[in-house]
Amino acid sequence: MNTLIAIIGLGVLCLLFEIFNLTKAIVPLTIVGLLAVLGLTVSEFGMEQSYYNNMIVVNKFSTSFSALFIVLTTFLVALSHNFYEKHQTKISDYVAIKIFLLAGSVAMVSFGNLAMFFLGIEVLSIALYVLAASDRLSLKSNEAGMKYFLMGSFASGIILFGICMIYGAMGSFDVSDISAMSQSAELPIWFPIGVVLVTIGMLFKIAAVPFHFWAPDVYEGSPTMTTALMSTLAKVVAMATLYKLLSVMNADISESFKIVVVIISMASMTVGNIMALRQINVKRILAYSGISHAGFMLMTLLSISNSAGSLLYYASAYALAGIAAFSVIIYVCKNRDNEDIVNFHGLGKNNPILAAVLTASLFSMAGIPIFAGFFAKLVLFSATIEAGYIALVIVAVINSIISVGYYFKLILAMYTKEPNEERKATPFIIYAVAVIAIGLNIALGLFPSLVLDLLS
Repeated sequence: MNTLIAIIGLGVLCLLFEIFNLTKAIVPLTIVGLLAVLGLTVSEFGMEQSYYNNMIVVNKFSTSFSALFIVLTTFLVALSHNFYEKHQTKISDYVAIKIFLLAGSVAMVSFGNLAMFFLGIEVLSIALYVLAASDRLSLKSNEAGMKYFLMGSFASGIILFGICMIYGAMGSFDVSDISAMSQSAELPIWFPIGVVLVTIGMLFKIAAVPFHFWAPDVYEGSPTMTTALMSTLAKVVAMATLYKLLSVMNADISESFKIVVVIISMASMTVGNIMALRQINVKRILAYSGISHAGFMLMTLLSISNSAGSLLYYASAYALAGIAAFSVIIYVCKNRDNEDIVNFHGLGKNNPILAAVLTASLFSMAGIPIFAGFFAKLVLFSATIEAGYIALVIVAVINSIISVGYYFKLILAMYTKEPNEERKATPFIIYAVAVIAIGLNIALGLFPSLVLDLLS
C-alpha cells in the first residue's frame, strides 16, 4: 500500500514540476523517485498485510512483480528524456502518465477485491490509449489510438460483465471469499461463465491468439516509446494479473480449462512466429514475437500452484530483453518515417555497442544460452513436462527454433549489409539503458535462483 501511495504522489509531483518551470529536472528527479519507491517496495518483501477492508493485499507475489514493474518504468522514463526532446514543454505530461500507469499496474497485482482489480486495469488502459495516440500529427498514431481504444474498451466491457457474473454467483467481490467458495462441490453456472469472460478479456490485453489481431497495427502505429511500454510493461502486467485471478478462483482444478490453455498457448506461439517471419517492419516483428512469448507465458497456467516463480523469471527475462531492444530501435529510427529492417543496415559497423546489445536481446528472446531467455524457457519446459503436457513442450521447442529465423534476419542486416548513412552521435542515456538492461538479463541468466527462489 505504501508503494501505491508513493507512486501516486510521484505522479502528482511530476505535474507540479512543470508549474515551477522545472521541465529539465523532471526525468532525473522522477528516476530518483522511482528508485526510492523501489527501495520501499523491496523493504515490504515478505510482509503479509491487507488494507482498506482487503481491497489491497501485500504479499510476496505483489511485491516481487511490483518491483519488476518499477524497474521497467525507470528504464522507460530514462528513455523519455531523449525521445521527447522536441516536446520539452509536454514532457511532464508524458512522464506523469507513465507514473500513473505504473500505479494502475501495481494495483492490478495487489488487488484483494475485484473492484480494485477493475480500477487498476482501467487506470492502465486509459494511460495506454492516450500514449498510443499521443503523436497527434501522425495519421498512424491516431489510427493506433482508435484501434487500441476500441479493442481495449470491448475487453474491459467483457471483464466487467465477467465480474458481474462472479458476483452474482458468489455474492462477494472479495477474492478470499471467492477463493474459499470456489472449492465447494456445487457452484452456480454463472461462476465458470464469469471466469471465462474475465479470462477472455485478459487474453485481449495480453494479445494471445485469437485475441491478438489489434497488436501488430497498434504496435506499428504508436510512437516507438509507447510500443516499448506496451511490449514490455503492459504485457507482463496483464499476464501476472491473469495468473493471480485464475489462482484465486482455483481455475486450474478443471481439466477442460487446462485443455483450452494448451490450445491457446500452442496457437499463440505458432501464429506469432509464422507471421513474424513475413514482416519487414521491426516493430511488427516484435509485436508478433510478443504474441508468441504470450503463448510461452500461458504455459505457467497449467501448474498455477507452484509456477509463480517461473512466471516472474520469464517475465523479467522477456521484459529486460525487450527494453534493451527498444532502446536501440528508438536510437536507429529517430526522425525516420518507418522502422523497417533497411534502417538497421550496417549498424554493426556504425555503432558496434548498440548492435551487440540488440543482438544479445534477440538471442535472449530466441532462447540461446547464457541469456536469461534460455533458462526461463528451460524452467518453463521442465515444469510443463512434470505437469504431463509433453506435446505442448514439443510445439514450444519447434517454435523456439522457428523464431531464430526472423531474429537472425535483423542480426544479418546489421552485420552483413553496408551502412545507409554516417554514424549519428549516440546519447549517453541510450547506451546506459541498453547496456544496463541487457546486463541485468545476462545476470539473471547466470544466477536464475535470484528470481526463481523469491516466490518458491
